[in-house]
Amino acid sequence: MSEISTTMTRPAWVDDQLFPFESRFIDIDGHAVHYLDEGTGPTLLFLHGNPTWSFLWRDVIRPLRADFRCVALDYPGFGLSAAAPGYRYFPEEHAEVVTGLVDALGLTGVTLVGQDWGGAIGLAVAERRPGIFERLILANTWAWPVAGELHFEAFSRIIGGLPMRFLIRHLNLLVGTFLPIGHRRRKLTSVEMDHYRRALDTPARRQACAVLPGRVLASHDFFAELEAGLPELGHLPALIIWGDADIAFRRQERERLEATFPDHETVIVEGAGTYTESDAPEEFVAAIRNWRAMSGTH
Repeated sequence: MSEISTTMTRPAWVDDQLFPFESRFIDIDGHAVHYLDEGTGPTLLFLHGNPTWSFLWRDVIRPLRADFRCVALDYPGFGLSAAAPGYRYFPEEHAEVVTGLVDALGLTGVTLVGQDWGGAIGLAVAERRPGIFERLILANTWAWPVAGELHFEAFSRIIGGLPMRFLIRHLNLLVGTFLPIGHRRRKLTSVEMDHYRRALDTPARRQACAVLPGRVLASHDFFAELEAGLPELGHLPALIIWGDADIAFRRQERERLEATFPDHETVIVEGAGTYTESDAPEEFVAAIRNWRAMSGTH
């Protein structure tokens, strides 16, 4: 059993200087959910993708907590969160957990900050809680079914297939490949990589990240429902921060988000990869601070 799955305390391997935040834990539907709640001011809700956790946002939250309330959680099975028995690690289930956290903390006036799966999951939560979310910050993400698109079909079928799922569970393949490839502007340090590896330190822990690639296609109903609800969110101001050296999310995905949210500003982070907020955190923070929709909120 992993240390993470048997306690609701912060493991000793988490570096307090690298991750200088108070780790909080809350029971959401039987899951031991780890989250951060730092600073005061307008609420920013940070949602990570795969195979990361709230650690991804550390260099963004550190400066922004001076002016904003920064809330970031780990989905069950990721980071320092533990899943209840029977949890399947599907995006639709993650959306339920995030909705539960929003309700439990009584969040209002929320700005979603979603990357990769966090964008889709967060937008699904926004659809379920109309009026709670006031602004959107979307970074290298998507929010619609992709069946029939070769780019995503190939990824989902290959990385989500049985042989690759075996390698992910037994060799921590996603952490070892996705994170280095997704950082194009800088190289993660060995200590940073260790924090991602230790969070997924057993084959059982790695089931969470092994499941998601296949769900790009298999969670078609989730994405169809998400797409159908987007017009209800289309009036929200959106900041689109895009690493243009990402091999996962392309210009086509960015342009579709821009068309979905007409009241948008786009900031292109040149040379950054999938994990723009970690690859170029200073530019990510500057984009948020300079966004006109945020003016007057603090």
